[in-house]
Amino acid sequence: MDEDAQDDLGEAWTKEAVSDALAVSERALGIRTESNMDVAVMVELLGHPPGDDTDAFEHVVEASIQVPSGRIAVLGCTDYLPDAARFEVPAGFVRVRASRANPGDVREAIEQVHLQIWPAPHSAPAVLKRWSTGE
Repeated sequence: MDEDAQDDLGEAWTKEAVSDALAVSERALGIRTESNMDVAVMVELLGHPPGDDTDAFEHVVEASIQVPSGRIAVLGCTDYLPDAARFEVPAGFVRVRASRANPGDVREAIEQVHLQIWPAPHSAPAVLKRWSTGE
C-alpha cells in the first residue's frame, strides 16, 4: 500500500477477489494466502516489467496501485503499520506482481510470496496463473 493510504480493503474482498486471491483499491492491495500463519515475503523493486517466471509459482496475479507518496508499506493483515517494511518507488502508478509458492499443505513448507514492483501506467488487475486446491 501507499504508506499514506487510508484505503479500507473490506469492500474490495468480493467473491471474485477471494477467488483471484487479490483485492484492489486505489492505493492498496491485498494478497490472500492459504496460510493463516507467517508467510515468507520477498520484495523486488524493478525499473521495468519482469520476465515470465510463472513456472516457478503456483498462483500469480498483477494489479496497479497509485503511490503518490513514493513509498510502499508491506505488511500482513494483523501487522502494525508503523512497523511495516517500507520501500522507495517512483511516485505515481506502479504495477505489483504477486507470485505465490507453496500455497498448499503449509505443514510441508512455508508459503512464499514474491512481490515484484515497477513503475507502469494503470491497467486492470490480471490473474496470470491460477492455483487450484484440486477439490
